[in-house]
Amino acid sequence: MRKIFLIVLLVGFVAYAGFNLAESVTPYVSIAEARTSPSGVQVKGLLDKNFEPQQIDNEFNFSLRDEETGETLKIKFDGVKPDQFDEAYHIVAVGKYEAADESFHAKKLLIKCPSKYEGQKPQA
Repeated sequence: MRKIFLIVLLVGFVAYAGFNLAESVTPYVSIAEARTSPSGVQVKGLLDKNFEPQQIDNEFNFSLRDEETGETLKIKFDGVKPDQFDEAYHIVAVGKYEAADESFHAKKLLIKCPSKYEGQKPQA
C-alpha cells in the first residue's frame, strides 16, 4: 500500500512539474508568427529607426524590425525604457500580440548589446 502511494505521489509530482514547465517555455518566433500566435512568444529584432521610441506614463513604446524580412512590429512594454536600450543590437520582446490595437504587449524585454569581446556587428 505504501509503495502504491509513493508511486502515485511521484507520478503526480512529475505531471505537475511537466505542466508548469510547458507553460513557462516561450518559443522564439518571427514577427509574422507572433501576429498569429494564440499564446505568449519571444520576438527578436532590430530597433526600427523609422519609429521614435516613446515613454508615455508607465508604458514604453517602440518598433522592432525583422532582420530577414524587414517587417516591423509595434511593441508596447509595461514599464520604463531599459538601461542600454539605445546601445542595443538586438532586442527580444517576451509577450503576446493583441489584434485589438495591432501591437505586441511585452511583459519582458531582453537587450542584446555587442560584447566588448566580439567584433562590432554592422549597423542596420
